[in-house]
Amino acid sequence: MQSIWNGAISFGLVSIPVKLANATVSHAVSFRQIHTEDGGRIRYRKVCELEEKEVPSSEIGKGFEDADGSIIPITEEDLASLPLPTTRTIDIVAFVESERIDPLQMGNAYYLMVNGAPAAKPYALLREALRRSERVAIAKFALRGRERLGMLRVVDEVIAMHTLHWPDEIRSPEEAAPETDVTVRDAELDLADALMDTLGDVDLDSLHDDYREAVEEMVTAKVEGREPAPEKEPAQGEGTVIDLMSALESSVREAKRSRGEGEGEDAGKKGGENGGESGEKGKDAEVTSLSSRRRTGTRATSSTGSGSGAKKKSAPARKKAAGGSGSGKSAASSSRGKSGSGRSSTAKKTASSGSGTKKTASSSTTKKKTASARKRSA
Repeated sequence: MQSIWNGAISFGLVSIPVKLANATVSHAVSFRQIHTEDGGRIRYRKVCELEEKEVPSSEIGKGFEDADGSIIPITEEDLASLPLPTTRTIDIVAFVESERIDPLQMGNAYYLMVNGAPAAKPYALLREALRRSERVAIAKFALRGRERLGMLRVVDEVIAMHTLHWPDEIRSPEEAAPETDVTVRDAELDLADALMDTLGDVDLDSLHDDYREAVEEMVTAKVEGREPAPEKEPAQGEGTVIDLMSALESSVREAKRSRGEGEGEDAGKKGGENGGESGEKGKDAEVTSLSSRRRTGTRATSSTGSGSGAKKKSAPARKKAAGGSGSGKSAASSSRGKSGSGRSSTAKKTASSGSGTKKTASSSTTKKKTASARKRSA
């Protein structure tokens, strides 16, 4: 790993020789400027505006532009005379909790590598002290002609350093806040929470630069003399939110589809919301037509009526059963007595009906005899 700076970490009276290397690398595709007429390269030349001729690097120095536009020359001797103790030193000034560092302050990331074998022991000492204290070190150092603020923390077995913006370099967020007062309803927050839960977590290692890959594919196709494969254009929003609730609901459904969850869950939830209940996952909503509902209601009413009649008829039977229910010989004898009385009453009714029949037969015989007598006398 190539170093870009050599110096030492100042940890109290302990000095740790280190080398500074970039912790990140850019994979962005770079382009050259060309003349569209003939494809020639466009190059920039450093030209003096007074002499109107190109100037070599050996004749180029620094200057400060004053408010009136005049240039004040600044030499290397002027800069070297300034007190800058952190020219080759990363001077640790404090140890703080990592939560106190606002991510807005963080800039470029670097790895601090041991510069020589004797530096391994004090390097490991500082690393383990940071790890055990669960704090980060705040330091000052000079890089590329200016003093900077840095934060040292442990990454695996290495000490990493992030450049930090000075506190007066952070702009106030009040200028970026919405100018109008907005009220957010609980229902909208609930949908936003549902969308966040649906999107869930992500493995950061699985994320990649789709645009860079598309550019590389296009360049490769041109080098090989073929047409690049057409890319599917992503759906773009209109930029204006018409209905926030509808947009959130659609976002939740789309997120679930992209994760392979069933559409029945959405239908179940819609049915639950219309009926005041939340739908169960994986179940489709059941739709019943109005006419079938009426028929079902009529059947339910008739069945209820018949059921009440049956209940009324069964009531005496239940009373008899209750009256006849008992234990031991008394219950048996009571039921035998009731059955015997029932049989005698049935026999009496049969006898009375038989005597009535006999009386009817005798009266009809008398009428016949009277009629035959009348015929003889006539």
